[in-house]
Amino acid sequence: MSAAETTATPKSMGAVVLSARALTKVYRMGEVDVHALRGVDWDLHEGEMTVLVGASGSGKSTLLNIIGGLDTPTSGEVRYRGQDLSRASQSELTRFRREHVGFVFQFYNLVASLTARENVELVTDLVDGAMSPDEALELVGLRERAGHFPAQLSGGEQQRVAIARAIAKRPDVLLCDEPTGALDFQTGVLVLEVLTRINRELGTTTAIITHNAPVSRIADRRIVVADGLVVSDESGYEKLNPRDLSW
Repeated sequence: MSAAETTATPKSMGAVVLSARALTKVYRMGEVDVHALRGVDWDLHEGEMTVLVGASGSGKSTLLNIIGGLDTPTSGEVRYRGQDLSRASQSELTRFRREHVGFVFQFYNLVASLTARENVELVTDLVDGAMSPDEALELVGLRERAGHFPAQLSGGEQQRVAIARAIAKRPDVLLCDEPTGALDFQTGVLVLEVLTRINRELGTTTAIITHNAPVSRIADRRIVVADGLVVSDESGYEKLNPRDLSW
């Protein structure tokens, strides 16, 4: 690994890809209103990698789900390159997710009866201009495992297949919710290396949710979420290679 890959200076911010303004989300739980978001303002810039850090229940997953079109806000506005997603229909949100967003979750959501290659094909068959499944698996270091079923893969390998599936359609934005949460430290580092490689080589705008604050050192920006609010937005620090992290 070269010295240039060990640390990196932050990128200059590009155009705004996704923006949230005065975003709120209130869930009704019986007679109680639960305020998951309390007026969030946040911009995600083209090509950057952002890590959102916060405790369980802080609102970070709700925020990611709303900007990714999986949920809708109670009030406020979400825009994707100027398109108002907060007023979009369900069919428009479905099209937005299919054409522009890749998702990676803590649990891999692979189809057990399909091989790694076939799991990736589930996405590549839906969009024009997608990578081949083998190309996507090559990017995550698993081309030689393409014919294996999920039960024949380790947890880290399954997560890398899930990442290959997410990026195979060449999404504009990659949203990752606790991608290392079910993995041990060493395996988690491998997954973070894959995510940083995709961000670096493909230029995919990437947002990662984690409860492990040290993970934020691999990112261009560190967002701290607490009690439904963005309480800190930091950049300008020296980035670390995932192999230099500890938690």
